[in-house]
Amino acid sequence: MGRGPVLSDEVWGRIEPLLPAQYGKGRPFRDHRQVIEGIVFRYRCGIAWRDLPERFGPWQTVWKRHHRFSLDGTWDEVLAILQAEADAAGQIDWRVSADSSTSRVHQHGATAARSSEGPSSYTGGEIESQETISPGRSVAPIGTVVGGSAS
Repeated sequence: MGRGPVLSDEVWGRIEPLLPAQYGKGRPFRDHRQVIEGIVFRYRCGIAWRDLPERFGPWQTVWKRHHRFSLDGTWDEVLAILQAEADAAGQIDWRVSADSSTSRVHQHGATAARSSEGPSSYTGGEIESQETISPGRSVAPIGTVVGGSAS
């Protein structure tokens, strides 16, 4: 993707009035457009939040705004309004094509024992350490400060 704006001025003009106001008590929001473009960029490229380019601001800010808008229903409201506008303008075709194909399970998978707990993350492998530990010695967990206090 290029270095230009992620959203065109026309698209931004449709989204901006649907977003919450940027004023209130506390610290004011970072510019909505910069952050929303960071969210769109992240989903278009399929990158991790931490890999967002600096031009969108701190990745934590972009993630927090996306998370906040997800929890408070802002994204649902924006989607519903934009879909209603597009439907009224005849820009949405609501016909759906559903694929009803089936796949057979392997003969050994059909009789596998089922768990009532749901899937487990246990893969049967052993935990590997990158360090060799001498007999009688132990390694402190990551993030632990040995011989001092954490600051």
